[in-house]
Amino acid sequence: MTPAANDRETAIVIGAGAAGLATAALLGREGYRVTVLDRLAAIGGRSGEETVDGFRFDTGPSWYLMPDAFDHFFALFGKRTADVLDLVDLTPAYRLFAEGHPPLDVTSGRAEAEALFESIEPGAGRALGSYLDSAAETYDMAVERFLYTTFSGVGAVADAELLPRYGELAKLLTVPLDSFVARRCRDTRLRQMLTYPAVFLSSHPSRTPSMYHLMSHTDLVQGVQYPQGGFTAVMEALHGLAVEQGAEIRLGADVAAITFQGRRATGVRLVGGEEIRADVVVSCADLHHTETRLLPKAKRTYPERYFAPRDPGLGTVLVMLGVEGALPQLAHHNLLFSSEWGPDFEAVFNAPEPARPLGASRSIYVSKPSATDPSTAPEGCENLFVLVPVPPAESLGHGDMYRAQASPAVERIADAAVAQIAEWCGIADLAEHVVVRRTLGPADFAERYNAWSGGSIGPAHTLRQSAFFRGRNRSKKLDNLLYAGATTLPGVGVPMCLISAENVVKRLRGDRSPGPLEER
Repeated sequence: MTPAANDRETAIVIGAGAAGLATAALLGREGYRVTVLDRLAAIGGRSGEETVDGFRFDTGPSWYLMPDAFDHFFALFGKRTADVLDLVDLTPAYRLFAEGHPPLDVTSGRAEAEALFESIEPGAGRALGSYLDSAAETYDMAVERFLYTTFSGVGAVADAELLPRYGELAKLLTVPLDSFVARRCRDTRLRQMLTYPAVFLSSHPSRTPSMYHLMSHTDLVQGVQYPQGGFTAVMEALHGLAVEQGAEIRLGADVAAITFQGRRATGVRLVGGEEIRADVVVSCADLHHTETRLLPKAKRTYPERYFAPRDPGLGTVLVMLGVEGALPQLAHHNLLFSSEWGPDFEAVFNAPEPARPLGASRSIYVSKPSATDPSTAPEGCENLFVLVPVPPAESLGHGDMYRAQASPAVERIADAAVAQIAEWCGIADLAEHVVVRRTLGPADFAERYNAWSGGSIGPAHTLRQSAFFRGRNRSKKLDNLLYAGATTLPGVGVPMCLISAENVVKRLRGDRSPGPLEER
């Protein structure tokens, strides 16, 4: 058993992904002696990186949104984002390939977005202006009231300033995003542009509360950036902060159980039997895994019956392609939207459509980071990252990034995606120029990250799984066991992981106020 080296309070953080590294940095800032444990051999968790024959692939997040969340987090350590990341503004923000239409470049900036909408549908520009006004107000309300809070008190929602907005808030929580958008415009492409952020929330547009129209503020107003080096650079920045604050990072350390005595967690036991004691334990592992695998039934806040009716969110097949030659047809970010938008989501979130026996969506995302970052591909080549939404089903199998071969289902989905990009984006000979191809499937997410049901992002942001309905960030059975990461509040995505780390500190301080911590 590992003893404490000094009289400082100790903390164990399970997981060295975005939430784990951010939590370690903040706990170190609070004076804790922190040990971070991760079963993998590298930091980053789902935000990983693999290099194959000179092509450097990010295997996780690729959209840098909510820059204010990153700015605030780094400011807590007296740093500017520019001190730790080299950000590039993307123009266009993304290119839209809508089935049956020529491609559209979507440029960030309110005036540019309104002009684009107006050019496609007369009157839609003005409607978008009103929509973005509401998105900005809702975004500010979320930051001030609902994201940086543990919901351990009533202060976040029971406030005189918020009282006049209760009626509006009720509508934003109960009216689904697709219905909210449909009132503003008729053109399918415009509706898709305003509802696709539901995918970033691991959710179906008809089940996503319209409160999340705030996401359009992030890409159409705040803008889209890219950190040179990809999200690996973001993870390295967080790792650097954690180490600066004294955290010890132990990789290849697989936690088998959280140990306890009475109502106190005492530490963890690793696979192999080593026990490490701590005054505080923070699990940034998947919540389902934490509760159902690392704790006995008597100490679970969220037993299996809690998860049964809940939505594990989106599954994905990731296809990483190294392509010989230039691909000017593609921008950095590219969205391919099927005209069968509804059936696409049904195929992923409900029973597969008869025409899609694999349950794969034809509305897919393609990133070409080599458009901005030459380090991602050898000279004269392009790097493509393709995300195909699929059901969160381990039965779809593995890819071949970490195995000798992919499952037949993942292979067929990857083949279909490459063919679709070739056809829709005007790259007829794409398959012939692919020199590297690697895939990941839902079973990889389950195996590598202990992801519930093989989901790739985290539980869907439905009404029952948003804000104060999403859960709590501290165990009800062990007073010093806390949670952070995409599977707890406030939600999915790297910015939310940073905020969840901050909420751990607020919980330990007994801080029930809404809003971010004070910056240095």
